[in-house]
Formats: sequence, C-alpha cells, structure tokens
Amino acid sequence: MLDKLRSIDLHYQDLEARLGASETYADPALVARLNKEQRELEPVVTAYRAYMRRKKDLADAETLMSDPDMKELAQEEFQQAREDIQRLEEELKILLLPSDPNDGKNVIVEIRAGVGGEEAALFAHSLYRMYSMYAERSRWKTEVDSLSETELGGIKEICFTIQGDRAYSRLKFESGVHRVQRVPETESGGRIHTSTATVAVLPEVDEVDFELNPADIEMQVFRSSGAGGQHVNKTSSAVRLIHKPTGTVVECQQERSQFQNRDKAMQILRSRLYEEKVREQEDAVTSQRRSQVGTGMRNERIRTYNFPQGRLTDHRIGLTLYKLDAVMNGDLDEIIDGLVTADQAERLKNSQES
Repeated sequence: MLDKLRSIDLHYQDLEARLGASETYADPALVARLNKEQRELEPVVTAYRAYMRRKKDLADAETLMSDPDMKELAQEEFQQAREDIQRLEEELKILLLPSDPNDGKNVIVEIRAGVGGEEAALFAHSLYRMYSMYAERSRWKTEVDSLSETELGGIKEICFTIQGDRAYSRLKFESGVHRVQRVPETESGGRIHTSTATVAVLPEVDEVDFELNPADIEMQVFRSSGAGGQHVNKTSSAVRLIHKPTGTVVECQQERSQFQNRDKAMQILRSRLYEEKVREQEDAVTSQRRSQVGTGMRNERIRTYNFPQGRLTDHRIGLTLYKLDAVMNGDLDEIIDGLVTADQAERLKNSQES
C-alpha cells in the first residue's frame, strides 16, 4: 500500500508543478483536466502525508522515552501517534478503494406512485419536494423532464434531472421502494394508511458512455398535456421515444421546443439502457456479493417514513432517526453519510477477502 501511496504523492507533486507553469494556461482544457485530477487525488495525498508525519512523531516519541525527564510526555505522544496512525491506515484503505466511474455524474431521478392510490401520489410529490430541497441545499440545479399529476396535486410519475458536483455519488443509494405510514389528507376517519412510491436514480450518461443506434429508436410527437401555457398545448412539442429492441419508452414534454424535448428524451433513454446493461453485467457475475446498502433494485423496500411517530427508518443499515420533518425538508446528509460509510465498509471487507 505504501508504494502505491508514494507513487500517488509523486504524481500529485507533478500535477502541482504543471499547474504552476505559465505555459499550461495556454490550454484551458488541459488546465481543467489537471485541476480535476488534482481534486480527486487531494484527499488521498492529504491523508498519506498526515500518516507519514505521525509515523515520524511516533519514532521521535519512542526515542524520547529513554530520557527520564521526557518519558511521561513522550509516552502520551507515543500513544496518541499510534492511535492516529491506525485511524489513518483505515482511512487510506477506504480512499484507495476503486471509485464508481459514475460518481461524478449528474443524475436522472424517476419517482412513481406505488400502492395506495391518491395517497401514494401525494407521497411521491413529498419525495420529489424532499429531493428538490436537498439539491437546493447542495447548490445543485433541478430540472423537471416529464410530469404526470393527479387532480389533488399528487404525482403519478415524474422524471427530473439534478445537475451538480458528484450528485450521483450522494444519491445513488436512494433507488428502491419508499414506504409511508400516515393519515392521508383524504382520510376522514383518522386511520393510518401505508402507501409506497418507487424511486430510481440513474447516472446521466452521454454518447461516449453509451451509444444508441438511431435505427432502433421510433420517435412519436404529440401535444403536451402539462403546464407551460397555451403554446405547449397548441403545438406537438412533446416527444415519445420507443427503443424497439427492449420496448423501453421515454416521454419528455416539459420543454417548449420539440428538439429540446427530443434531446432530453434521448438523454433519459440512454441512461435507462445504460443502467440495464450494467445490471445485466453485475447479475452475470454470480460470485459478486449483493451490497448491504442495496443493489438499487426498484422492487427493494429500503426506507419507511412514519409520520405519526416522526420516525424514519432505513432498513438496509438499521438507521432510525426521529427528525422526519427535517428529512422531508431536504436534511438527508445523515442518512446518506450512513449509507456511504456502510458501502465503503462492505467494499473494504470484500477487497480484503478476495
């Protein structure tokens, strides 16, 4: 491990030197690439340098313990340095784990009302609001791609894009079935109902990641039935794409231009097919363990939102929080951090066993 870390540190120093050279700035694309690479390596290099400093501190403290006047102070420093080294070793092992190539991408989120009729649609709307507020907290941009609403303001189905730094790395564990327990607005008797909504989180992939054959795609245009004013409804600006080999259907009607809707629909279709391809590859590797935090399967129950008790439970990691109002207002970091930590621990365990 140390040889690899030394090599990374040397490469980081080379990046610093290149970014410090005036001739580098003649090529903006090169500067952007070098800055990106430097940012990715910085956490590893910072931890490695701290590790090496504490190793030196440990050796110095061990030497000082032979001095009667310094022995007590040196023992304290020795113990603290040893604890820091152990902590940094574990941190470095995690930092050296192979990263998900999609972690830096934007995400496409699809939410569909499940079991529970109108209450399920209202819950789907609550989830959309929760993710929108989390995106706002994270200074990300949210853009609705397609929307099907109910008369009472619920959401039958919504597809939206979140653009932001490492959005997929933070939201990828949200895929699955979300369950709500609460008294519906439509319930006059005060009984608690259980409803569900399904969330799918896809990395936004481009043509380089996944190429589509135009001959496999049938395009249909129709008049939008959603919001957007008279212009939207008078022209056939909405687009439906059908991927003939798989039967996958994507609609986009939020943009005012047919061309914009087509481009967005192609983006969503590409991401859906990419996800399916990755899923098939993972399923083909029978020896691969299923992650504790989930495979992202759409039929996997992952979380319960209990409104009468103000309680949220994530079933994958056994996390229970009694701050449901804050969570529904976009305070998701504690949940996401727990899922990320659990995933890292499991991948580390698997890497040591393999």
